[in-house]
Amino acid sequence: MNRSTIDTNLLRQIIFIAVIIFLGIVLFNQLWFFLPAFLGAVTFYVLMRERMFYLTEVKGWGYGSAAWVLMLLSFFVILLPTGLLGNILYSKISYVVTHSSETLNSLKRAADQVSKKIGYEIINPNAINKIGTYITELLPKALGVTLNTLMLIASMYFILYFMLVNGRKMENSLYEYIPLADDNVGRIGAEVKVMVVSNAIGIPLIALIQGVVALIGYLIIGINEPFLWFAATSIAAMMPVVGAALIYAPLTIMLFAQGETGKGIAMGIWGFGLVGLVDNLFRFLLNKWLGDIHPLITIFGVLVGVQLFGFIGLIFGPLLISMFILLLRIYSSEFIVKKRDINRVK
Repeated sequence: MNRSTIDTNLLRQIIFIAVIIFLGIVLFNQLWFFLPAFLGAVTFYVLMRERMFYLTEVKGWGYGSAAWVLMLLSFFVILLPTGLLGNILYSKISYVVTHSSETLNSLKRAADQVSKKIGYEIINPNAINKIGTYITELLPKALGVTLNTLMLIASMYFILYFMLVNGRKMENSLYEYIPLADDNVGRIGAEVKVMVVSNAIGIPLIALIQGVVALIGYLIIGINEPFLWFAATSIAAMMPVVGAALIYAPLTIMLFAQGETGKGIAMGIWGFGLVGLVDNLFRFLLNKWLGDIHPLITIFGVLVGVQLFGFIGLIFGPLLISMFILLLRIYSSEFIVKKRDINRVK
């Protein structure tokens, strides 16, 4: 009878877990669009939680007032400058789309000049014509991204407000509902904090430093519209592997194609030499300061994260890999090591 009771309880537990998993999959599938907003809210919460607790528990502020002040600060300090950079690029994209025929003709002439100089056709004219089709579709896509971004930002702040107001309760609930020892839950929290702070601060800061160094070069060399190129370089610098070279490499080639050999040589030296050196130097220093994160975790994490979550994947891609490694360690300490200790006692 006892055995029958155990089997019945086990069966009920399995059914209950299956129902939970099923409902979780359905909800996750329907709310997938809001996942970047949720991840963004988690990022800002990790960055703001200590200041939130200080304002409410030490200074005696109201939870709602403290949350609103922190969210407004984050908007003006982080999101507004990013939006201004994006707006500069968006206006230029609009111009390129509107004058796509002139742009393609200029590209054909530049490619033809380079081909005559080196005696080899580097770009097929048919390939340039295909670019025109892509350019005409670029503006509607960019507009869609802009509208989606506004929706995600609004959703992010909506989620963030409730996270900040209910921060203590939410964190205590994690210890209750995560089926791990409290020490390991603390390890997960510490790992999340290190990775979020390292990537949320480190990646944009390094990109901004590269953009400023590149801007100095653009001004010295005499590049047209240097602040446009600064915005493009700063954004490209956050991309994995190629980074800022995505901007200064084509710019160098373009200068050579236009016959400005001196500027092309100077741009190549400045870009591949100084801007690349700044990336490696400051990335090493920031990793040591913010958290000793292996470069491979950052590189592969960003590649995975951008594919999964879009722009916010720059932060949460490396976090996924770090969490995977950490969970393997926790599994070992929770189950394998304990099992070995029990067997030794026996």
